[in-house]
Amino acid sequence: MISYLLFIATLTAIYSILSMGLVVSWGQAGMVNLGLVGFFGLGAYSSALLTGIGLPIGLAWLVAAAAAAVIGVGFCLLTRTLRGDYLAIVTLGFGEGLRLIELNERWLTGGSDGISGIPAPLKQTLGDAFPWFYMLLAWAVVGISFIVLVRILASPFGRALRAVRDDEKVAAVAGKNVLRLKCQAFGIGAALFGLGGALYAHFTSYISPDNFVLQLTIYIFLAVTAGGYSRLVGAIFGSIVVMTILESSRFAAELIPGLSAVQIASLREFAIAVALIAIMQVRPQGAFPLKNERARAPSEVPDAATTLSTSVVK
Repeated sequence: MISYLLFIATLTAIYSILSMGLVVSWGQAGMVNLGLVGFFGLGAYSSALLTGIGLPIGLAWLVAAAAAAVIGVGFCLLTRTLRGDYLAIVTLGFGEGLRLIELNERWLTGGSDGISGIPAPLKQTLGDAFPWFYMLLAWAVVGISFIVLVRILASPFGRALRAVRDDEKVAAVAGKNVLRLKCQAFGIGAALFGLGGALYAHFTSYISPDNFVLQLTIYIFLAVTAGGYSRLVGAIFGSIVVMTILESSRFAAELIPGLSAVQIASLREFAIAVALIAIMQVRPQGAFPLKNERARAPSEVPDAATTLSTSVVK
C-alpha cells in the first residue's frame, strides 16, 4: 500500500509540473496548447536517449527541457498567425505527429516496443528507500518551479503576458512585442512539459508511445480548470483533485459487480468527463479564480506614516 501511495504522489507531482506549464501558456498568455503530451513525450525520449549514451541524469533533464523549449518556440513562430480554436487544433495535430514519429522511428525510439532500462538517480544505492527519494525529488522540482514561476509572473514580464491574453491589440498599441511574449510563454510551458516527461521516464524506467496519448492532455486540462486556469497554486491543487478522482474511481468501479476490466477502465474515463462537466457548471472559474489586478494611483498608495498610524489605532 505504501508503494502504491508513493507512486501516486510522484505521479501527482509530475502532473503538477505539466499543469503549471499549461497555466503559463494558456492561463497567462491565452494560448491553448492541446499538444502538451507531445512535448511531454519529447522530454521523456530525449532524456532516456541522452542517458543511454552516458550523459548524467541531471544534465539530461536540463537538455530535455531545453530541447522542448526550443521546439516550442519554433512551433509558436510557425503558428504565429493562428488564434483560438485554430491554434488548439494545430497543437493537437502537432502532439499526435510527435507520437507517430516515436511509434515509427524504431531505429531511434524502439517503436511500439519503447525504451526500457532507463536509469534512475541513486536507485541502486538507495534500494527500498528509492520511491521515497524520488517522490521527494519530484515535489522538490515542483517547489522550485513554483517559486521561479511566481517571481516571473509577478514581474513586468508576467503583467505583459496577461495584457496579451486579455487583448493583443491593446498590448501591441502599448508597445509590447506580442509575438516575442507569446513565444517566450510557449517556450516556458514547453520546457516544463519536457521536464515533466524526463521525470516520468526515469521514474517508470520504461516509456513507449502508448504512454503519450490524448487522455493525458485531458487530465491536465481538467486539473488546470479545477484549480483555476490562471493560478499556479490552482494547478497543483487541480492535479491532486484529478489524481484523487482517477484513483478513487478505480476502487469504486471494482465494487460494482459484473464489470469487466474494459468496462472499469471506461467507467474511470466517464468519471473524469462527469467531473469536468460538473466543475464547468458549478464553478467555471476554478477553486482559485482569476485575480483582478488594478494599478493604483500614487494618491491611493498609503505612505509609511499612514500605515503605521492605522496599525496603532487597530
